Amino acid sequence: MTQITTQKTTKAPPVTRAAIPQSFAQAEDSAIIDSLLYRKSVVKSGTSFETVADSVLAANARPAEADLRAARLRAKAASKNWLPKIGPNISLSSLGSVVTGLLVQQVVYDNGLKKAERDFAAADVEAVAVALSTETNERVLEALSLYLKGQQAREAAHVSAQAEKRLEYFHGIMGERVRGGVSDLSDQRVIANKLREARNQTIADREKAQVALAELNAMADGSLVNVNGLATIETAPTGLKPLAVLEAEAFRSRDIAQARITRAQYLPGATINGTIGENGGANLDIASPELIGVGIRDQLAAVQAAEDAANRRVAQAVEDSNRKLRRLSQQMTALERQEAQAKALAASARENQVLFQQQFEAGVRSIMEVISNYETAMRLEREYVQLKYDRIRVRLEIASQFGALVDGAKI
Repeated sequence: MTQITTQKTTKAPPVTRAAIPQSFAQAEDSAIIDSLLYRKSVVKSGTSFETVADSVLAANARPAEADLRAARLRAKAASKNWLPKIGPNISLSSLGSVVTGLLVQQVVYDNGLKKAERDFAAADVEAVAVALSTETNERVLEALSLYLKGQQAREAAHVSAQAEKRLEYFHGIMGERVRGGVSDLSDQRVIANKLREARNQTIADREKAQVALAELNAMADGSLVNVNGLATIETAPTGLKPLAVLEAEAFRSRDIAQARITRAQYLPGATINGTIGENGGANLDIASPELIGVGIRDQLAAVQAAEDAANRRVAQAVEDSNRKLRRLSQQMTALERQEAQAKALAASARENQVLFQQQFEAGVRSIMEVISNYETAMRLEREYVQLKYDRIRVRLEIASQFGALVDGAKI
């Protein structure tokens, strides 16, 4: 048993980092908040990815930040719950006169209730801080995904436009041959259909790019129309816990503190009540905040079960996070292999284009064979573009799981 009146919440030593996030300022000493604070972004400085990330963060409404500010204020208030409480005391005497005074109440022993309340408030700050970090990283991931969607559509449109130009060239040649009676009209119609397909594909790709850019600009602080290019994504530092695990740990601490609060409310405590004023005095009350009923045994058993459930949720979060990260890791390995293979096939197809063009000009290849070769090359180029952007998306998603898309100092 402890005397709560002599216990205060210990403050953390000052953080030596040059830039301390305002969201985490004045937080209690917490390993979880320290972990969030010192996380570095895998997005390199000065790149198009950083420009996009900074722009969408500048326009972020940050509702979780308001929640964190409220949680910090609650924790600050709870840190002083060991101090005496005062309030007016007004009563009607047996003679019909009103007696007023000031009631002072000091808890002497409460089975750890006040300390559990402080622990709950501190864990609530941690939970909301993790939620803020998760919200911020998810916003950046969504913005970069839209940016990649637009860049991919632009690159795919360029591939289709190149094929369109070549098909226009061969369509003109075939028209001359048909007019000269050298080739059949059906071949010209086949080429015309292929040309229309290439044009439609180019238009569709450009429209996809415009839609993605419009949505991205709606999230950003200013226009990102002129932002182009890709950037190398660094690997997230080893030893970081995924945000999902940190969130489960924060909720575990909060749930355990809540269970201790519930338990203490069913056990008797001692409180000194004093009245200052007319007919003032003091007395010692021994009672429990909650009345004890026949179900007290089950209530206390439920408290113990709640603590066990909180620990199990952390274990489940670790398992789920490991499963997701391993799936993404395997996906990344497969995409890297497929991208390298597609890049080699696309390069080989471009070489074949040159060879087929030369053979066509020498009269060895027919125009339909050359067109078929161009179609194959365009398909391989588009597959390579798709795989390249898929690999970048997966790498960004992995970084998001660790909360490594934004510096902790920027949250």
